Amino acid sequence: MDFYGFYTGQEFEAYRFLGAHPAESARTVFRTFAPNAASVGVIGDFNAWQEQPMSKIYDGNFWELMIPEAKEGMRYKYRIHPADGPVRDHCDPYGFSSELRPNTASVICRPFSHCFQDAKWMRSRSAGFDRPLNIYELHFGSWKKKGEKETDWYSYAELAPLLLPYLKESGYNFVELMPLAEYPSDASWGYQETGYFAPTSRYGTPEELQEFVDLCHQAGIGVLLDFVPVHFAPDDYALWRYDGTALYEYPSSDVGFSQWGSCNFMHSRGEVRSFLQSSAYYWLTEYHFDGLRMDAISNLIYWQGQPERGTCQPGIQFLQNMNAGLKKRLPGIILAAEDSTAFPGITAPVSRGGLGFDYKWDMGWMNDTLNYFRTDPALRPEHRGFLTFSMDYFFQERYLLPLSHDESVHGKATVLQKMYGDYEDKFPQGRAFYLYMMGHPGKKLNFMGNEFGQLREWDEKREQDWNLLSYPKHSSFLRFMKDLNQLYLSHPALYLEDFSRNGFRWLDCRQENGCVFAFERLCAKESLLFLFNFSSRPESVQLTGLDGAKSLETLLDTDQNIYGGGGSSDSRKIPVTSGQAVFYLAPFSGRCCRVVPLPPVRS
Repeated sequence: MDFYGFYTGQEFEAYRFLGAHPAESARTVFRTFAPNAASVGVIGDFNAWQEQPMSKIYDGNFWELMIPEAKEGMRYKYRIHPADGPVRDHCDPYGFSSELRPNTASVICRPFSHCFQDAKWMRSRSAGFDRPLNIYELHFGSWKKKGEKETDWYSYAELAPLLLPYLKESGYNFVELMPLAEYPSDASWGYQETGYFAPTSRYGTPEELQEFVDLCHQAGIGVLLDFVPVHFAPDDYALWRYDGTALYEYPSSDVGFSQWGSCNFMHSRGEVRSFLQSSAYYWLTEYHFDGLRMDAISNLIYWQGQPERGTCQPGIQFLQNMNAGLKKRLPGIILAAEDSTAFPGITAPVSRGGLGFDYKWDMGWMNDTLNYFRTDPALRPEHRGFLTFSMDYFFQERYLLPLSHDESVHGKATVLQKMYGDYEDKFPQGRAFYLYMMGHPGKKLNFMGNEFGQLREWDEKREQDWNLLSYPKHSSFLRFMKDLNQLYLSHPALYLEDFSRNGFRWLDCRQENGCVFAFERLCAKESLLFLFNFSSRPESVQLTGLDGAKSLETLLDTDQNIYGGGGSSDSRKIPVTSGQAVFYLAPFSGRCCRVVPLPPVRS
C-alpha cells in the first residue's frame, strides 16, 4: 500500500493491505489502522475468543498479527484498548465478510476467488451516453421470498435464475441493487452500513454475489450498486470511535450526525477518503459491478445537505478526487448522483471544475411530474409548467429520470396510487404517465413492483404483490410496460441524442385551457412523435409543424384494448397533409408515432 497516498486521500486499494488475508500456507495475516489505540488484539474462533496482541508496524499507526490457526470461514474481531475509555470489540472495517445479523463478527474469507466468465461484457461496457439505459431498481430481500417469513430470503445464487429471465422479458437492460454492504437493521434498507467491504450475509457469501453479477453480465444485464459515501451506522462495534476516538466521524455533534441519526464521515481526513475510495473501487473491481449510484450527495455538497449552511469543501473535494480516480482506472463504469440541489456541474468533468459524475438523478422532473398527475384533471391546465419546466434546465446536466424506492414508501403511495382519482382512472393515467417518461430525454429507472401497478407501499419485510397479476388490469398494465420498454430499447431516437438540443422539440405545450402535449424525439436515423391527452375528456387535436412528413405510423397507443384501454383510437397510420395531422385522443391517453418522411423530390 502507498502509505503516503493513504494519509493524503489518494489510495484506492487499501483493502489489499488492511483486513484479514488468508494465505496459501493456511495462515492469516490481520492488519488494522488504529492510530490512537493504546493496544489492539485479535479474538476469534481460532483462539477461543481469547485475545492475541497485535504489533505496531510502519509508523506505529497500523497493527499486524499473523495467526497460523486462523482459516477461512472463522469469525473474528479486533479488541481495541483505547488510551482513555472502555475496551470495545469491533468488527473489521476492511473485513470481506460478516456473520448474519444480529451477530456482528467479521468472517475470514478469500474474496477474489470467483472465476468470472464475463470478459466480453467487461470489454464493451461504457457509461452509455448514446445507449438505452433502462434500470430496474431492486431490493434483494423483498422482490420475491421463498416462504412467508420475513427472513425467507433467496440467496444471491438462487435469485439469479428467477430474476434474469424476468428482466430480459420485461425489457430492462440494467438492474440497480439497493445497498448490499453489511448493515445491522433490516429497516435501514442498507443505508446505514457497518461493513464497507462485506456483502451482507443475509443473501449468502461473497462468491455467490460475484456469481450473481457474472450471470447478469452473461445474460446481457448490467449491474449497478447503491453506494453510501456520506454516513455510517452509529453502532459501537463498527466504525464509531473505532480506536477510542472519532477516527472516521466528526468529533463535533454539530456536524457529526446526519438527519437519519447516522454518523457523518469526516471527509477532510485523508484516511477516510482512502477508505471510501477503496471501498468503491473494491465493489467495481472485485465484484465487476458496472457502476455506483451514490446516495445523498447533497450532504457532501452542502453542510448537512443545507445550502444555507454553505458548501462543504471537504465533501466536494472528496467527490472530485474519487470520481476522477475511479474513471481513470475504470473508464467504462457509470457514476450516478442522487442530488436534489441546484449545485452546478454535477456531471461536468473534474478537469473543468465539475464533480465528475456521468448522470444526475432528475429529482425536479420526478417531483413535478408526479405532482401534475396528483392534480385534479380540471385544474391541470394551470399547472402545465409541471411538465414543461424540465426542458428549461435539462441540458445543464446529463440526467437520469428516477422513480425509485423513495417514491413508494412511508406514506408517499406507490407511483400508480399517486395518479388522481379512483381505482379505474389510475391505470390509464399510469400508462400515459409512463409513456411520457419514456419519451422524455434522459436515462430511465423504475422501482420493482411499479411495472405491474402495485398499489401497496413497499415494505422490506414482504415480497412484491405478485398475486395482483391474476387481475386483468394489473396483468394488462405489465404487458403495456413490457411493450413500452421494448419500444425504448429498439428506437435510437429515444437515446442517441438524449443530451443534445437537436434530439428534442416541443410541438404543442402552450394551450392555456387544455391538457394536450406533443413533442418530437429525433436522431439521424428516425423521428418519433409523442402526443398526450392528460384530461378526463376526449380530445380531437389538429397538430401542425409536421412539414416533411408523409404519414405517422402508430408504434404504441396507451388506449389499446390489450393494455386495458377502450381501443377507440385512430388507425395505425395517420396521413399528414400540408404539415398537419388530426388525432383523436381518448381521456388519459398517449401515443408514440414514427414519422414517415416524404420521398425526396426528383429534379
